[in-house]
Amino acid sequence: MDNCIFCKIAAGTIPSKKVYEDEDLIVFHDIQPAAPVHLLIVPREHLPTLAECTDKHQALLGKMMLLAPKLAQELGGGYELTADGPAGGFRALVNTGPDGGQEVYHLHLHVMGGPRPWRGQH
Repeated sequence: MDNCIFCKIAAGTIPSKKVYEDEDLIVFHDIQPAAPVHLLIVPREHLPTLAECTDKHQALLGKMMLLAPKLAQELGGGYELTADGPAGGFRALVNTGPDGGQEVYHLHLHVMGGPRPWRGQH
């Protein structure tokens, strides 16, 4: 798509702070992070929303979900089981459509880890 910012990032015409890429996906830091670790996992194929995915996208969606904890862990926003119970953690989120908060109409998975800024100050 000519006007899609994520297509341009995937093509390398717009720079990004990449942390991973392969033939299917590109992953980079969000330019307006909502957490200490805030990544976007983006398919290279232009898919406007999660709602427009079909059975043929099952492997791609699974790949995105399995990559999320791996990258969160590598970048310091991961989850672990300790002797005292669960520790750390991350959020994996896909905004879909205008009421779902989607701003860029190219499917992307937010991976946010570290202290929980979405829970507010307590």
